[in-house]
Amino acid sequence: MLELGFVGLGRMGFNMATRLLQDGHRVVAYNRTMGKIEQLSEKGAVKAQSLKEMITQLKSPRIIWLMLPAGSVTDEHIEQLQSQLEAGDILIDGGNAYYKDSIRRAAQLKKHDLYFLDAGVSGGIWGLKNGYCLMVGGEEDAFNRAAPLFKTLAPKDGYAHMGKSGAGHFVKMVHNGIEYGLLQAYGEGFALLKGKTEFDLNLQSIAHLWNQGSVVKSWLLELAEKAFNEKQAFDKIRPYVEDSGEGRWTVLEGLELSIPLPVISLSLLERFRSRLEESFSDKVIAALRQQFGGHAVLSTDSNEPLQPKKDSL
Repeated sequence: MLELGFVGLGRMGFNMATRLLQDGHRVVAYNRTMGKIEQLSEKGAVKAQSLKEMITQLKSPRIIWLMLPAGSVTDEHIEQLQSQLEAGDILIDGGNAYYKDSIRRAAQLKKHDLYFLDAGVSGGIWGLKNGYCLMVGGEEDAFNRAAPLFKTLAPKDGYAHMGKSGAGHFVKMVHNGIEYGLLQAYGEGFALLKGKTEFDLNLQSIAHLWNQGSVVKSWLLELAEKAFNEKQAFDKIRPYVEDSGEGRWTVLEGLELSIPLPVISLSLLERFRSRLEESFSDKVIAALRQQFGGHAVLSTDSNEPLQPKKDSL
């Protein structure tokens, strides 16, 4: 068993630290707010009220795992840690970081004789029970030293060394891009099933059926079945789809490498579309159809068709 400092006890971080504790690892936990630290201490974690206190409670060579929002927050914590850690210590970033940031951070920490591992983590809120898929980049020596942690967090065959620094977060970025496309396909398919009102189709039953040996069966489809079962909660969901940023990075990488990613690109654009209270582009299209073809458009006040003006082309 290993000991480690764990920084960031959000939805993913708290469950990951819990899983590590359950397998006997010693976890010294730090979080911006004390409430989460107190909760984790009840599960056996050692409390730390600052990064410095966390470091002093760990023996060298240390392992520090960060589960923080991508970007400046992660950079700020790394800046603080690099001045307090000692040569040979390992810093693991398990957040959804941009892989180019991970390459930069690894080079920066190497100047201080510190190891950096970029760990792409997939598993969501179910990871505590089912384990996390871990895609890890960085120096192999550091990967091997931290391997007992990965073994605890992952299911069987659920972690692997992807290659040099940045490779872990690059693979996770592409993983999330694929996820965008899969979610969009499921969403559109079930929308079509729901739209065929004459059949009064049971979406929960169909999701369950498709998971019994069909070629589209998946964990996502199992979650769809669960969501359709919770109809009351499902009906209250606003059709607004957020993105973590990794879909954007995936599309940009495709542009850089001149590799066509039409499905992933369109699924990202559909997420942007979902956030528009009113789609101005749809208004323009409707207006143009009225102009060139005299097609009716609907009024926002009454849902009644508006008639084209007599001088329309």
